[in-house]
Amino acid sequence: MSVQHKVTVELGERAYEIIIGSSVLARAAVHIAPLLPRPRLAIVSDANLAENHLPILRAALNEVGIAHDSYLVPSGEASKNFEQLADLCDWLLAQKIERNDCIIALGGGVIGDLTGFAAAILRRGTRFIQIPTTLLAQVDSSIGGKTAINAPSGKNLIGAFHQPDLVLADMDVLKTLPPREVGAGYAEIVKYGALGDKAFFAWLEKNGAKVLALDEAAMAEAVARSCRAKAAIVTRDEREMGERALLNLGHTFGHAFEALAGYDNTLLHGEAVAYGMVLAFNFSVARGHCAPEDAARLKDHIGASHLPHKMSAIGTGKFAADTLVEAMSQDKKVQNGQMRFILANGLGDTFIADDVSEDELRTFLLDEGAGAA
Repeated sequence: MSVQHKVTVELGERAYEIIIGSSVLARAAVHIAPLLPRPRLAIVSDANLAENHLPILRAALNEVGIAHDSYLVPSGEASKNFEQLADLCDWLLAQKIERNDCIIALGGGVIGDLTGFAAAILRRGTRFIQIPTTLLAQVDSSIGGKTAINAPSGKNLIGAFHQPDLVLADMDVLKTLPPREVGAGYAEIVKYGALGDKAFFAWLEKNGAKVLALDEAAMAEAVARSCRAKAAIVTRDEREMGERALLNLGHTFGHAFEALAGYDNTLLHGEAVAYGMVLAFNFSVARGHCAPEDAARLKDHIGASHLPHKMSAIGTGKFAADTLVEAMSQDKKVQNGQMRFILANGLGDTFIADDVSEDELRTFLLDEGAGAA
């Protein structure tokens, strides 16, 4: 096996690599061992992965004599809560994990977010490694150091910035994903083209079907280009003081849908972001920022990728404009009481808008098909 792509997140002394390719999980110890001060670590994973991916990682670690114990978290977004966080921290302390030891997050975005936050607060900062097993986590949540749990009032409202020491993205693990999970991850890939790389968006229009079909070359290329895009932005704006906010394209709308859906399986994060991007571009057209043709291209590609592209296709399709506006007013990107949206001048050209009123937003959502009450 040869690594197909390597991306570096350039953060000075805290720089780390993203290794992208096939059989990466089976060879994980090659990349992990040099980072360890002693041959011992802890693994946090999803209960659903215990039969597939966890044994492969354990075998790789055993082969080079790295001692390890594992902790399984119930699958699903609902696990990103205080109770699970406390239980995980108690277990890590019972394992006597030290600050310079490593905690491995083996799983999707939920595992990465929860484990990363636990690592951020355990002993005031413990090292961790991301091994994302979903497409969405490989191209987005595993990179950049955002860690969090959810609150009843919204998604990812309680968390910290805590960068990993390494990210291992294995293309092989994606073959075990249901098509719906692949589609949810693909939405985040589309985001990178829509927010800042029109040429990449055009590439996805031609090659997206191959990516969704898990063609190895197309998938590795899409993941690598997405990782490079995010790594570049994180390098320039680690703490989201400016440019990094553009990565939230579709998320202000999307997080509101997720919160109102109750973080259940009726609506996946990537599905919410997909329709959130459609709304962001439609809103941009309504405000006179974006050409209708660009918004139509995005909507058509989202729809062709079997992702939600209209209000009736999002979750249960029953969302009231007033409750959506209220949910968006709780978004973590709100500043000085003002909602912030990522809007577009066109494909590959986005900007931060902080002049959106609740009345304007409510009218737009009603026009898009949200309920009146």
